Amino acid sequence: MPGFVFDHVGLSVADLDAQRRFYGEALGLTEAEETVDLPAAHVRTAILRAGNGLKIELIERRGSLPQEFADPFDGAGAQGYFHWAVYVEDLGAAFASVLAAGAREVSAPADAVRPGMRFAYVKDPEGNLLELIQPANRPA
Repeated sequence: MPGFVFDHVGLSVADLDAQRRFYGEALGLTEAEETVDLPAAHVRTAILRAGNGLKIELIERRGSLPQEFADPFDGAGAQGYFHWAVYVEDLGAAFASVLAAGAREVSAPADAVRPGMRFAYVKDPEGNLLELIQPANRPA
């Protein structure tokens, strides 16, 4: 079987420019690896990258419809992708930083089921769920 390596997640957004600013400030995704404008399809995209290799593709299509979940359990009630997750070294600092960048709190930092692991959920400015995970054996 061939080996697979994760590359990026794609996120449909209403406002590409605003979401680029948010993800740049919140997660350090500031390098534009690729941008595409397709005027006939009313689509603009940008693949953003952080220095550590984390990537996201933001896709704006005029007329797209929003979906928003009240919490992670609500999101699991519909099939398909409903959140994405990133590891952080310091959950408290990361949580405060993304809130300062414009995210909204969904669930405050808490212990996970896996011993020593902690997590929190936030929504980006458009309501998309993002999970922050501090792995076990890291400072709290």
